[in-house]
Amino acid sequence: MPELTVADYQTHTANWVKQVIVKYNLCPFARPEVESKRIRYRVIEESQPKAVLQELLAECRLLDEQPEVATTLLIMPRGFEGFYGYLDLVDSAEELLVEAGFEGHYQLASFHPDYCFDDAPQADAANYTNRAPYPTLHIIREASLELALASYDHPEQIPERNVAFTRRKGSDFFAELLAKCMSATK
Repeated sequence: MPELTVADYQTHTANWVKQVIVKYNLCPFARPEVESKRIRYRVIEESQPKAVLQELLAECRLLDEQPEVATTLLIMPRGFEGFYGYLDLVDSAEELLVEAGFEGHYQLASFHPDYCFDDAPQADAANYTNRAPYPTLHIIREASLELALASYDHPEQIPERNVAFTRRKGSDFFAELLAKCMSATK
C-alpha cells in the first residue's frame, strides 16, 4: 500500500466530517461550516507531544488572526495511535490552552479511531460518536459555539440522541462508514 500524503489525511478526515458527522447530524452545527468551506484541516506530522502542543498553540494564533476560518481539525496520523497516550495528549493540550490564555476563546473536542468512553465496552457503538479516521483535536471557537447553542432547542440532548442513534445503527455500520471515508481520495 502506498504511503499516505498530507492531502490523503485531509481528504479522509473531510470525508468523515461530510459522510458521517454531517450526513447523520452527529453535530448539528457542522453543516453550515462545511458548506461555507470554513473548516481548516491541518495535518501535524510531528509525533512527539511537545511538538504537537506547539502546533496547537500556533493554530490558535492563526485562528485569532483569521476569523474567516471557523474551526480547525488538527489531524495527527503518527505517534498517537494508542488511545491512552492520545488521552494524555488531550489532557496536556487542555492545560496548555489555559496556561496560554486561550481558555474562554477556544475549547477542544477529541476524536480517535479507538475512542472509548469511560466504563463503556470497546464494541459499544456509542463510541463512534467520537471515532474518526485518525487521532484528531478539534479546536472550537467558544463564541461560535455559544451562538450556535443559543439558537438550538435542547442542545443538552445532542449527546443522548447521538448515543441512541449510533447504538440503533450498530458498530458494524459505523466501522464500514469509517473504512469508506479512508478508502476514498480526492
